[in-house]
Amino acid sequence: MTIIAQLTDLHIREPQKLAYGRLDTAPYLRTCVESVLALRQQPDAVVLTGDLTDFGRPAEYAHLRALLAPLDMPVYFLPGNHDDRQNLRAAFPEHDYMQNGEFIQYAVDIGELRLVALDTVIPQQSGGELCKARLQWLQETLEASEGQPVVIAMHHPPFRTLIGHMDKIGLQTGSNELAAIVSQYNNIERIICGHLHRVIDVRFGGTIASTAPAPAHQVTLDLDDNAESTWILEPPGFRLHAWDAQNRVLVSHLAASGKFEGPYLFHEDGVLID
Repeated sequence: MTIIAQLTDLHIREPQKLAYGRLDTAPYLRTCVESVLALRQQPDAVVLTGDLTDFGRPAEYAHLRALLAPLDMPVYFLPGNHDDRQNLRAAFPEHDYMQNGEFIQYAVDIGELRLVALDTVIPQQSGGELCKARLQWLQETLEASEGQPVVIAMHHPPFRTLIGHMDKIGLQTGSNELAAIVSQYNNIERIICGHLHRVIDVRFGGTIASTAPAPAHQVTLDLDDNAESTWILEPPGFRLHAWDAQNRVLVSHLAASGKFEGPYLFHEDGVLID
């Protein structure tokens, strides 16, 4: 079994700074990291699908680095619309996979899985795009990944979520082209995305595209096209994507971030507890 933990939309500020004037996201990430480390089956890697910081400032990345330090497995970064590519690279210079080229996109093997990270960022804009250069890189990378189960990671989801204010800052271009490329390959197990601060699953390009919750705040669930852009402190979490090698299928779980009562036994001496 190969397991990838997906964390997303951390929105880390400088120490003691509050996001949106009222939320300290750092303790939530600290709890999330502790939750990952407490899993009975440890992930083979952690992938962070963007919005690592709130403003992409060097001091925010320094804080992020300290918060992630307890993770003792490989960590892979993707930028989101709140990030700055150059500051991210400077903060994690040992992460060779993201040091070259205009975009932060790469392919790495994690156990039996092939993680293909796709950069959707437009600098200084909230929405994302997949230009011809990025799509061509993806096509070439998928051609070279034949026979391997592939997970594509990106920040902006390539589908409508029906949360109006988020769709307005979603993937602005490239969704149709991405679907056409993905549909050519039967080894793409999942497209995992961030940006939405919620769990959403959609059939896309012959596979499944999904988003994940944030370690701190979630986007309010409101499917009105004219809904206000708001956040809510619903339960935080992350996702686990586990490759079942025996059945050759990817199984995705929602994991809660935090400490909870239990586990307690259902049965005692082979009998359901009355």
